[in-house]
Amino acid sequence: MTLAEIDDAQRRARLGVRHLLATPAASVEEVADAVVGLHATDPATVVLSACARMRQPSVADVEAAFYERRTLVRLLCMRRTMFAVTTATAPVVQAAAGAAIAAKERQRLLQYLADGVGWDADRLAEVEQATLEALRLRGEATAVELTRDVPALLEQVVVAAGTPREIRQNVSSRIIRVLAADGLLRRSRPLGTWLSSQFRWTPAAPWPGIDPDEARAELVRRWLASYGPGTEADVKWWTGWTLGAVRKALTAVGAVRVRLSTGDGYALPDDVDPIGEPEPWAALLPGLDSTPMGWQARGWYLPDHHRSRLFDTSGNVGPTVWWNGAVVGGWAQRADGELVWELMEDIGTDGAAAIAREADRMAARLDGVRVIPRFRTPLEKELAK
Repeated sequence: MTLAEIDDAQRRARLGVRHLLATPAASVEEVADAVVGLHATDPATVVLSACARMRQPSVADVEAAFYERRTLVRLLCMRRTMFAVTTATAPVVQAAAGAAIAAKERQRLLQYLADGVGWDADRLAEVEQATLEALRLRGEATAVELTRDVPALLEQVVVAAGTPREIRQNVSSRIIRVLAADGLLRRSRPLGTWLSSQFRWTPAAPWPGIDPDEARAELVRRWLASYGPGTEADVKWWTGWTLGAVRKALTAVGAVRVRLSTGDGYALPDDVDPIGEPEPWAALLPGLDSTPMGWQARGWYLPDHHRSRLFDTSGNVGPTVWWNGAVVGGWAQRADGELVWELMEDIGTDGAAAIAREADRMAARLDGVRVIPRFRTPLEKELAK
């Protein structure tokens, strides 16, 4: 049987349309669902990623989705990474990826507490219950406020004892992290601005239970609809699952094999025909954006010889400049907030002019606010000097 062929140009066209970069959306919620989830390890990424894909970009609207409409939530899920997903998507993501991460986090926490302060599972359960009750009574609280109500959270563990990296940690951060992973509390509005990672916390109920196999199949269906076609390795990397789990989910959704420039990949059965080319588009995306972090194999949209300047040594992408579905450069802000960018490819005068206009829009959107990526990359640091 001859496999349908989907070339790199077609994949770049799909990326532009389906990730709402060529066709911006009306709402934050549309954006989050279009990319399955927005990367949220760096609080700035969520806001900048959403605004890059909205017809009327608004920091206030992104914040309202989290803290007023409550249609977006942050979950620790795929690859033990923080994502912002819609409340409609959250149960699927939690069952497919978050629950297993939460179980591993709890195991680590129990070992950490047993070694550090001699707690067992019963003692942890007592402290967790007291923490949840204190949060219920307050309605919303910071970790510091919760330690005032539950002194046990202030007990300390010595980490890396006897080494130059030795530090003492309150157990509070680890316990609150696991309660959040279990869905028993959620992040609320941060202290300070939208750049802050110091969140308040609110009580929550666990997400509705879904059969894990069904949830994994649904998550893969959504990934293929947004990122497809892709390879088994792409899905395995993005989800953090075993190869067996990936193959089972691909089979469950009836994924069909297609021919890519790098070999065989997979697409949904009704998604092998080409789509129309979108109008030319440019974008400036923040570090850790969901699009450049969407595949393990990136050569079809990011030349391998540029990777070392755009990624850090742990595989985190920095701020990128895009033209018609390909990464063509990077951008940064200097100490005074000035936005600067560099092209790494010759894209002609029309492309350069479109990127310049997009950079002006980004600068106006930031309005003097300086965003320093949590994971800094060689090109970003060069430009920021």
